[in-house]
Amino acid sequence: MPLHPQFKAMLDQLAANRGPAIADLPVADARAAYRLMRPAAPQIEVAQVEDHRIAGPAGELPVRIYTPHGNAPFPVCVYFHGGGWVIGDLETADAVCRTLCSLARCAVVSVDYRLAPEHHFPAAVEDCYAATCWVAGNAAALGVDPARLAVAGESAGGNLATVVSQIARDRDGPRIVLQVLVYPVIDASFDTPSYRDNADGYLLTRSTMHWFWDNYCPDPAERANPHACPSQAKNLSNLPSALVMTAEFDPLRDEGERYAERLRAAGVCVECIRYDGLIHDFFGLAHVLDAGRPAIERAADALTRAFGG
Repeated sequence: MPLHPQFKAMLDQLAANRGPAIADLPVADARAAYRLMRPAAPQIEVAQVEDHRIAGPAGELPVRIYTPHGNAPFPVCVYFHGGGWVIGDLETADAVCRTLCSLARCAVVSVDYRLAPEHHFPAAVEDCYAATCWVAGNAAALGVDPARLAVAGESAGGNLATVVSQIARDRDGPRIVLQVLVYPVIDASFDTPSYRDNADGYLLTRSTMHWFWDNYCPDPAERANPHACPSQAKNLSNLPSALVMTAEFDPLRDEGERYAERLRAAGVCVECIRYDGLIHDFFGLAHVLDAGRPAIERAADALTRAFGG
Protein backbone atom coordinates (compact mmCIF):
# COMPACT_ATOMS: atom_id res chain seq x y z
CA MET A 1 0.00 0.00 0.00
CA PRO A 2 1.32 3.52 -0.71
CA LEU A 3 2.50 5.69 2.15
CA HIS A 4 -0.48 7.47 3.72
CA PRO A 5 -0.77 11.06 2.39
CA GLN A 6 -0.59 12.57 5.90
CA PHE A 7 2.69 10.85 6.65
CA LYS A 8 4.06 11.49 3.16
CA ALA A 9 3.43 15.20 3.68
CA MET A 10 5.14 15.08 7.07
CA LEU A 11 8.16 13.23 5.71
CA ASP A 12 8.40 15.56 2.71
CA GLN A 13 8.40 18.53 5.05
CA LEU A 14 11.10 16.98 7.20
CA ALA A 15 13.19 16.24 4.09
CA ALA A 16 12.83 19.83 2.88
CA ASN A 17 14.00 21.15 6.25
CA ARG A 18 16.56 18.48 6.94
CA GLY A 19 18.46 18.83 10.20
CA PRO A 20 20.81 16.43 11.94
CA ALA A 21 19.53 12.95 12.66
CA ILE A 22 18.61 12.08 16.24
CA ALA A 23 21.61 9.77 16.43
CA ASP A 24 23.95 12.63 15.41
CA LEU A 25 22.82 14.92 18.22
CA PRO A 26 24.11 15.08 21.78
CA VAL A 27 21.73 13.08 23.97
CA ALA A 28 20.34 16.19 25.70
CA ASP A 29 19.56 17.78 22.33
CA ALA A 30 17.98 14.57 21.04
CA ARG A 31 15.68 14.53 24.06
CA ALA A 32 14.72 18.16 23.51
CA ALA A 33 13.99 17.51 19.83
CA TYR A 34 11.73 14.58 20.71
CA ARG A 35 9.81 16.74 23.18
CA LEU A 36 9.18 19.25 20.41
CA MET A 37 7.89 16.46 18.18
CA ARG A 38 5.61 15.04 20.87
CA PRO A 39 4.54 17.81 23.25
CA ALA A 40 2.06 17.37 26.09
CA ALA A 41 -1.59 17.65 25.08
CA PRO A 42 -3.58 19.21 27.94
CA GLN A 43 -6.46 19.83 25.53
CA ILE A 44 -7.32 16.12 25.75
CA GLU A 45 -9.53 16.20 28.81
CA VAL A 46 -9.44 13.72 31.68
CA ALA A 47 -10.77 14.10 35.20
CA GLN A 48 -7.42 14.49 36.94
CA VAL A 49 -3.67 14.37 36.32
CA GLU A 50 -1.23 14.05 39.20
CA ASP A 51 2.55 13.69 39.33
CA HIS A 52 4.03 11.49 42.06
CA ARG A 53 7.40 10.14 43.07
CA ILE A 54 7.44 6.56 44.25
CA ALA A 55 10.17 4.37 45.70
CA GLY A 56 12.11 2.83 42.84
CA PRO A 57 14.99 0.35 42.73
CA ALA A 58 17.57 3.16 42.64
CA GLY A 59 15.77 6.04 44.37
CA GLU A 60 12.70 8.08 43.58
CA LEU A 61 10.85 7.14 40.40
CA PRO A 62 8.52 9.73 38.83
CA VAL A 63 5.10 8.61 37.65
CA ARG A 64 2.10 10.50 36.30
CA ILE A 65 -1.39 9.28 37.11
CA TYR A 66 -4.33 10.00 34.80
CA THR A 67 -7.81 9.45 36.22
CA PRO A 68 -10.94 9.23 34.06
CA HIS A 69 -14.36 10.63 34.83
CA GLY A 70 -16.57 8.25 36.75
CA ASN A 71 -16.52 6.31 39.97
CA ALA A 72 -13.59 4.39 41.42
CA PRO A 73 -12.25 1.77 41.50
CA PHE A 74 -11.09 2.07 37.90
CA PRO A 75 -9.24 -0.47 35.79
CA VAL A 76 -5.65 0.62 35.31
CA CYS A 77 -3.05 0.58 32.53
CA VAL A 78 0.64 1.05 33.37
CA TYR A 79 2.22 2.85 30.41
CA PHE A 80 5.87 2.86 29.29
CA HIS A 81 6.89 5.57 26.84
CA GLY A 82 8.91 5.05 23.69
CA GLY A 83 12.15 6.68 22.59
CA GLY A 84 14.71 3.89 22.33
CA TRP A 85 15.32 3.86 26.11
CA VAL A 86 17.33 7.07 25.50
CA ILE A 87 14.79 9.81 24.79
CA GLY A 88 11.18 10.30 25.86
CA ASP A 89 9.55 11.14 29.17
CA LEU A 90 6.21 11.86 30.83
CA GLU A 91 5.60 14.81 28.50
CA THR A 92 6.16 12.88 25.27
CA ALA A 93 3.73 10.18 26.47
CA ASP A 94 1.09 12.65 27.65
CA ALA A 95 -1.17 12.69 24.59
CA VAL A 96 -1.36 8.90 24.36
CA CYS A 97 -1.98 8.48 28.09
CA ARG A 98 -4.74 11.08 28.08
CA THR A 99 -6.39 9.49 25.05
CA LEU A 100 -6.30 5.97 26.48
CA CYS A 101 -7.58 7.22 29.83
CA SER A 102 -10.49 8.98 28.15
CA LEU A 103 -11.43 6.31 25.59
CA ALA A 104 -10.93 3.21 27.75
CA ARG A 105 -12.22 4.91 30.92
CA CYS A 106 -9.29 3.54 32.86
CA ALA A 107 -6.64 5.09 35.05
CA VAL A 108 -3.26 5.31 33.33
CA VAL A 109 0.02 5.36 35.23
CA SER A 110 2.85 6.67 33.06
CA VAL A 111 6.35 5.69 34.21
CA ASP A 112 9.38 7.97 33.85
CA TYR A 113 11.93 5.15 33.96
CA ARG A 114 15.68 5.72 34.00
CA LEU A 115 17.18 6.44 30.58
CA ALA A 116 20.36 5.38 28.84
CA PRO A 117 23.21 6.08 28.42
CA GLU A 118 23.27 7.30 32.01
CA HIS A 119 21.57 4.07 33.06
CA HIS A 120 22.16 0.96 30.97
CA PHE A 121 20.03 -2.18 30.79
CA PRO A 122 18.45 -3.44 33.02
CA ALA A 123 17.69 -0.14 34.79
CA ALA A 124 14.60 0.63 32.70
CA VAL A 125 13.28 -2.90 33.16
CA GLU A 126 13.75 -2.74 36.93
CA ASP A 127 11.94 0.60 37.13
CA CYS A 128 9.01 -0.52 35.01
CA TYR A 129 8.47 -3.73 36.91
CA ALA A 130 8.77 -1.88 40.24
CA ALA A 131 6.19 0.68 39.11
CA THR A 132 3.80 -2.08 38.04
CA CYS A 133 4.16 -3.75 41.44
CA TRP A 134 3.62 -0.39 43.16
CA VAL A 135 0.37 0.17 41.28
CA ALA A 136 -0.92 -3.27 42.24
CA GLY A 137 0.22 -2.89 45.84
CA ASN A 138 -1.30 0.55 46.30
CA ALA A 139 -4.49 -0.07 44.35
CA ALA A 140 -6.90 0.92 47.12
CA ALA A 141 -5.17 4.27 47.73
CA LEU A 142 -5.05 4.93 43.99
CA GLY A 143 -8.70 4.05 43.46
CA VAL A 144 -7.91 1.28 40.98
CA ASP A 145 -8.75 -2.40 40.73
CA PRO A 146 -5.63 -4.64 40.84
CA ALA A 147 -7.59 -7.45 39.19
CA ARG A 148 -7.99 -5.27 36.09
CA LEU A 149 -4.39 -4.24 35.40
CA ALA A 150 -2.81 -3.95 31.94
CA VAL A 151 0.55 -2.81 30.62
CA ALA A 152 1.20 -0.92 27.39
CA GLY A 153 3.98 0.82 25.54
CA GLU A 154 5.27 2.05 22.21
CA SER A 155 8.55 0.95 20.62
CA ALA A 156 11.07 0.68 23.48
CA GLY A 157 8.07 1.00 25.77
CA GLY A 158 6.53 -1.98 23.97
CA ASN A 159 9.74 -3.87 24.70
CA LEU A 160 9.39 -2.97 28.39
CA ALA A 161 5.70 -3.96 28.49
CA THR A 162 6.66 -7.33 27.01
CA VAL A 163 9.45 -7.87 29.50
CA VAL A 164 7.37 -6.76 32.49
CA SER A 165 4.74 -9.30 31.41
CA GLN A 166 7.36 -12.05 31.35
CA ILE A 167 8.79 -11.06 34.74
CA ALA A 168 5.33 -10.84 36.33
CA ARG A 169 4.60 -14.38 35.15
CA ASP A 170 7.91 -15.69 36.47
CA ARG A 171 7.65 -13.92 39.84
CA ASP A 172 4.00 -14.75 40.43
CA GLY A 173 2.66 -11.28 39.99
CA PRO A 174 1.22 -8.87 39.67
CA ARG A 175 -1.42 -10.42 37.43
CA ILE A 176 -1.65 -8.63 34.06
CA VAL A 177 -4.78 -9.05 31.95
CA LEU A 178 -3.45 -7.51 28.70
CA GLN A 179 -0.20 -6.35 27.15
CA VAL A 180 -0.59 -3.68 24.46
CA LEU A 181 2.55 -3.72 22.32
CA VAL A 182 2.70 -0.90 19.81
CA TYR A 183 5.47 -1.37 17.20
CA PRO A 184 7.55 -3.03 19.95
CA VAL A 185 11.31 -3.54 19.94
CA ILE A 186 11.70 -7.31 20.26
CA ASP A 187 15.11 -8.13 18.78
CA ALA A 188 18.51 -6.58 18.09
CA SER A 189 19.61 -8.47 14.98
CA PHE A 190 18.65 -5.77 12.42
CA ASP A 191 18.35 -8.42 9.70
CA THR A 192 14.64 -8.72 8.94
CA PRO A 193 13.12 -7.79 5.58
CA SER A 194 11.44 -4.77 7.20
CA TYR A 195 14.82 -3.56 8.45
CA ARG A 196 16.20 -3.86 4.93
CA ASP A 197 13.19 -2.34 3.16
CA ASN A 198 12.59 0.50 5.64
CA ALA A 199 16.15 1.27 6.70
CA ASP A 200 15.87 4.95 5.79
CA GLY A 201 13.31 7.55 4.90
CA TYR A 202 10.47 6.60 7.26
CA LEU A 203 11.31 8.59 10.43
CA LEU A 204 12.80 5.72 12.44
CA THR A 205 15.95 4.49 10.72
CA ARG A 206 18.17 1.47 11.03
CA SER A 207 21.10 3.65 12.11
CA THR A 208 19.01 5.27 14.85
CA MET A 209 18.05 1.83 16.17
CA HIS A 210 21.74 0.89 16.28
CA TRP A 211 22.35 4.08 18.27
CA PHE A 212 19.53 3.28 20.68
CA TRP A 213 20.77 -0.25 21.30
CA ASP A 214 24.39 0.88 21.67
CA ASN A 215 23.33 3.38 24.33
CA TYR A 216 20.92 1.07 26.14
CA CYS A 217 22.70 -2.27 26.01
CA PRO A 218 26.25 -1.64 24.78
CA ASP A 219 27.52 -5.14 25.60
CA PRO A 220 26.35 -7.36 22.71
CA ALA A 221 26.49 -10.41 24.95
CA GLU A 222 23.81 -8.92 27.21
CA ARG A 223 21.41 -8.74 24.28
CA ALA A 224 21.00 -12.50 24.60
CA ASN A 225 19.15 -11.81 27.85
CA PRO A 226 15.38 -12.10 27.18
CA HIS A 227 14.82 -9.11 29.47
CA ALA A 228 16.71 -7.07 26.86
CA CYS A 229 15.56 -8.93 23.73
CA PRO A 230 12.20 -10.66 24.31
CA SER A 231 12.86 -12.72 21.17
CA GLN A 232 15.43 -14.65 23.22
CA ALA A 233 12.81 -15.97 25.66
CA LYS A 234 12.49 -19.75 25.43
CA ASN A 235 9.07 -20.01 27.08
CA LEU A 236 6.21 -17.72 26.05
CA SER A 237 3.39 -19.74 27.56
CA ASN A 238 1.08 -18.43 30.28
CA LEU A 239 1.67 -14.80 29.36
CA PRO A 240 -1.11 -12.19 29.31
CA SER A 241 -3.25 -11.77 26.23
CA ALA A 242 -1.62 -9.41 23.77
CA LEU A 243 -2.54 -6.76 21.24
CA VAL A 244 0.39 -6.22 18.87
CA MET A 245 0.32 -3.29 16.44
CA THR A 246 2.83 -2.76 13.64
CA ALA A 247 3.30 -0.33 10.77
CA GLU A 248 3.99 -1.25 7.15
CA PHE A 249 6.85 1.23 6.72
CA ASP A 250 8.69 0.54 9.98
CA PRO A 251 12.00 -1.28 10.51
CA LEU A 252 10.44 -2.94 13.59
CA ARG A 253 7.45 -4.40 11.72
CA ASP A 254 8.69 -7.96 11.26
CA GLU A 255 10.06 -8.54 14.76
CA GLY A 256 6.76 -7.45 16.28
CA GLU A 257 4.77 -9.73 14.00
CA ARG A 258 7.11 -12.67 14.56
CA TYR A 259 6.75 -12.22 18.32
CA ALA A 260 2.97 -12.23 17.94
CA GLU A 261 3.23 -15.50 16.02
CA ARG A 262 5.39 -17.04 18.75
CA LEU A 263 2.96 -15.93 21.44
CA ARG A 264 0.08 -17.48 19.52
CA ALA A 265 2.01 -20.73 19.06
CA ALA A 266 2.60 -20.79 22.83
CA GLY A 267 -1.14 -20.64 23.45
CA VAL A 268 -1.43 -16.93 24.25
CA CYS A 269 -4.51 -15.10 22.95
CA VAL A 270 -3.09 -12.58 20.45
CA GLU A 271 -4.51 -9.95 18.13
CA CYS A 272 -1.89 -8.68 15.68
CA ILE A 273 -2.72 -5.78 13.37
CA ARG A 274 -0.50 -4.28 10.69
CA TYR A 275 -1.41 -0.70 9.75
CA ASP A 276 -0.64 -0.44 6.07
CA GLY A 277 0.57 2.89 4.73
CA LEU A 278 1.77 4.06 8.16
CA ILE A 279 5.18 4.59 9.73
CA HIS A 280 6.71 4.27 13.17
CA ASP A 281 5.25 6.70 15.72
CA PHE A 282 1.80 6.80 14.08
CA PHE A 283 0.21 5.88 17.44
CA GLY A 284 1.84 8.71 19.35
CA LEU A 285 0.95 11.24 16.68
CA ALA A 286 -2.71 10.19 16.41
CA HIS A 287 -3.96 13.40 18.05
CA VAL A 288 -2.38 15.50 15.26
CA LEU A 289 -2.42 13.08 12.30
CA ASP A 290 -5.74 11.28 12.39
CA ALA A 291 -4.50 8.40 10.21
CA GLY A 292 -3.35 6.91 13.51
CA ARG A 293 -6.66 7.44 15.28
CA PRO A 294 -8.17 4.02 14.43
CA ALA A 295 -5.21 2.32 16.09
CA ILE A 296 -5.50 4.17 19.37
CA GLU A 297 -9.25 3.54 19.35
CA ARG A 298 -8.53 -0.16 18.77
CA ALA A 299 -6.13 -0.19 21.71
CA ALA A 300 -8.72 1.48 23.93
CA ASP A 301 -11.33 -1.06 22.82
CA ALA A 302 -8.94 -3.95 23.58
CA LEU A 303 -8.32 -2.53 27.05
CA THR A 304 -12.03 -2.12 27.66
CA ARG A 305 -12.71 -5.72 26.65
CA ALA A 306 -9.82 -7.06 28.75
CA PHE A 307 -11.13 -5.14 31.75
CA GLY A 308 -14.53 -6.76 31.29
CA GLY A 309 -16.28 -3.66 29.99
